[in-house]
Amino acid sequence: MQTATSPDVPQGVRQVEIGPERDGQRIDNALVTLLKGVPKSMIYRLLRTGQVRVNGKRAKPDTRLSQGDMLRIPPVRVAERPAEQGAPEGALAAVADAVIFEDKHFLVIDKPSGMASHGGSGVSFGAIELLRQARPKDHLELVHRLDRDTSGVLVFARTRAGLTGLQAAIRAGEVTKQYLCLMVGHPQKAKFDVNAPLKKSVLQGGERMVRVADDGKPSLTFFREMEQYPGARLMQATLGTGRTHQIRVHAAHIGHPLAGDAKYGDKEANKRLRGKGLNRLFLHASHLAFELDGRSYSFSAPLPEDLKNVLDTLAAKGKSAR
Repeated sequence: MQTATSPDVPQGVRQVEIGPERDGQRIDNALVTLLKGVPKSMIYRLLRTGQVRVNGKRAKPDTRLSQGDMLRIPPVRVAERPAEQGAPEGALAAVADAVIFEDKHFLVIDKPSGMASHGGSGVSFGAIELLRQARPKDHLELVHRLDRDTSGVLVFARTRAGLTGLQAAIRAGEVTKQYLCLMVGHPQKAKFDVNAPLKKSVLQGGERMVRVADDGKPSLTFFREMEQYPGARLMQATLGTGRTHQIRVHAAHIGHPLAGDAKYGDKEANKRLRGKGLNRLFLHASHLAFELDGRSYSFSAPLPEDLKNVLDTLAAKGKSAR
C-alpha cells in the first residue's frame, strides 16, 4: 500500500495514511515531499505550533513515521505556479528502455550518457523525474548519482527500507562499485591504487571542481588494466570511497586523465580521440553489488555501443601500425 491521502472535513485538512515507502522517515522530510512548493520555514512553523499531528498527537520535526500512521496535515496556501510541461516522449521512452532490473525494493537502469541523474542546473528532467512521470503510481527515490556524461548502473529505491538500507551500506563501504574507463597514455603498472585526498569547491557560476589537496577527504581508487590500445589503456576502476569526480581527478592526478574528459583531461588527446569517434567522457558504471537483509544484489551494464566503436577503431589503428 502506498501512502494515501484523503480530503478531510474542515477547510482542506488532509488525513494521510502512511505507506511502506515512508516507514521510518522523519516527518519533516516527509512533509517536504507531501507539501511540494511549501517553504521549509513554513513546514517547521506548522510543526512547532502543533498543527501537524500523528495519530492525533502533536509531532516534532524528528518524529519518525511508521506504516499505518495517520498524519494530519493542516490547510496550507501555496502560491500558484504555472503548470509544469511534461517531458518529451523520446526521453520517457529512453528511460523506460533503460530499465534492467526491478523488484519490491529497487529499480535499476543502465543510464545513457547525456541523461542527468536528477533535474537542476539548467536540466529540466533527469532520470528520477523521467521515471516518476513514466511511472506515476510508483514511489521512487534516487539512491546515488552518476555524472551526466557517465553511463551505466543507476539505482532507485521503491521503498523506504530499500533507500535507507542501501544508503547505509554505501556509507559503510559495503557496496562494490566498478567502472570501465579509458586512460590516456600508458600507466607503468597494470594494477595500482591511487590514495589521494580530494577537496570539492564550487565556482562562481555553480560549476563543481575537485582537486587533490592535503586538507581534502580521504579518497581511494583501485585501478586494473583490462586491455591495451595505442596511446590508451582500458581500465577497471573500483571505488574504495565515493567522492565527487573521484575517478576522473585521480586519473588526472597520476598523469593519465580519462579520455574525453573536458574538465580534467588532456585537450590535445581529446581532440585526437574525437577523430576516432569519441564524443563524450569515456567512463561507464559497469557493476554495482551489495547485500541487504540477507539477499545479494548484483547489477551489471555492458559497455555502450559508442564506446565499443571507439575501442574497435583504436584496435584497428594498432593492427595497421604493425
